[in-house]
Amino acid sequence: MNIIIAGAGKVGFNLAKKLSIAHNVTIIDINSEALHRIQENIDIMAIHGDVEDIKTYKEIKNRDIDLFIAVTNIDNTNLVSSLVADNILKIDKKIVRLKRESFNNQNIKDSFKIDKFIFPIELASKTVSSLLMSPKANNIKYFQYTDYELISVMVSNDFKPTVLNQSAFKIIGIEREKEFFIPNLENIEILPNDLVYFFGLEEDTKIIYEQLDMKSSLNIHNCVVVGGNNLGIAIANILADAKCSVKLLEKDIALCEEADERLNGRVNIINTKYNSHDLFKSEALDQADIFIATTADDEFNIIQSLEAKDKGIKKVVAINNDIEYYGLMHSLGIIAIRGPKISAYNKIMEEINSSKIVVQKNFCGSKASICIRKVFKNSELIGKNLKPINSKNSRLFYIRDEILYIFKKDIILQNGDLIVLFSTKNDNKEKNWLHEL
Repeated sequence: MNIIIAGAGKVGFNLAKKLSIAHNVTIIDINSEALHRIQENIDIMAIHGDVEDIKTYKEIKNRDIDLFIAVTNIDNTNLVSSLVADNILKIDKKIVRLKRESFNNQNIKDSFKIDKFIFPIELASKTVSSLLMSPKANNIKYFQYTDYELISVMVSNDFKPTVLNQSAFKIIGIEREKEFFIPNLENIEILPNDLVYFFGLEEDTKIIYEQLDMKSSLNIHNCVVVGGNNLGIAIANILADAKCSVKLLEKDIALCEEADERLNGRVNIINTKYNSHDLFKSEALDQADIFIATTADDEFNIIQSLEAKDKGIKKVVAINNDIEYYGLMHSLGIIAIRGPKISAYNKIMEEINSSKIVVQKNFCGSKASICIRKVFKNSELIGKNLKPINSKNSRLFYIRDEILYIFKKDIILQNGDLIVLFSTKNDNKEKNWLHEL
């Protein structure tokens, strides 16, 4: 594909790095230093110019563009650049990242002829909201074609090694001592401190993961949010909507005032400019059921989270802004949730790798992915004999009538069947097989 990326920041750089492996990528930015850094690391075409100026695109005006991605740090710039580029280029699909959810309007999308809006703050905050429904889960992913969920659980450190009966669900991944692997055996033993990934229906998996995590509370009511940024406010708002008691900590008095106004006084805002070690006790923060560090500084989030753990808070969450800190957070027993930039990158990559019939989502810090292909009623696959493809780095299943089966033998495909592939990030053979059926 021919791809244009407007914006050479962190998200633009990572997208260019990944997409340039298999596609022709052009990146545009007015920041010459950012473009220079990218060209030092990636062999792609870089154009120095204003993404809102039609003259910037004249150098590539005769090229058909399969995908235009706008990921600058300014919402208006992303919207305008997509419109300007459309006037001089023939663009097949447009994806735009936006911070303000007020832009989530079908009329705006239609007016700018945008195929997909990406709202990173909404993505990150919704991950936290899913933890309210399943307090013992680390993360939950939902899918378009099925009620099956992908749920991760951190096993307690005093858990006795056990082989679980997987008749009602499947264990499809384990992160153990910073290494992720896909178990190919049904009798895999679960060990203390494992991060286990289950695939199943909520009523089946919930019973099991409550047995694995014997420390976290079954109910979340008292919540602490560190950070009065947009994400912190969004998370606090979700918690307040769920009738939780929320305390938001922020050292900047101006941000405290803004948070209080935007949250309509529903959250207890605590200014921590003169922070002391007695804050946990004086404000009763140690009574929290969940502690969430939401700043853009991973090191600060980790330090705050470790202090919360030391004070006895069982469920501690840190926003992960730099993927390099993901493993450290997990090794310290901190739940790592993708920050806005990582959320934007992953969502865009999932959109690119998905199609109308195949849905793809990444998990475990993008160490692995799940691909689901549906057999629709008019599909040529109906009645076809399908032989499974096997690899040590993947597991294959199919869902028929909402029942999950291991895909080890040939099957005759039926209308509504779902073929489900779990694979590591570098295992592209199976993904291509699924897309090319």
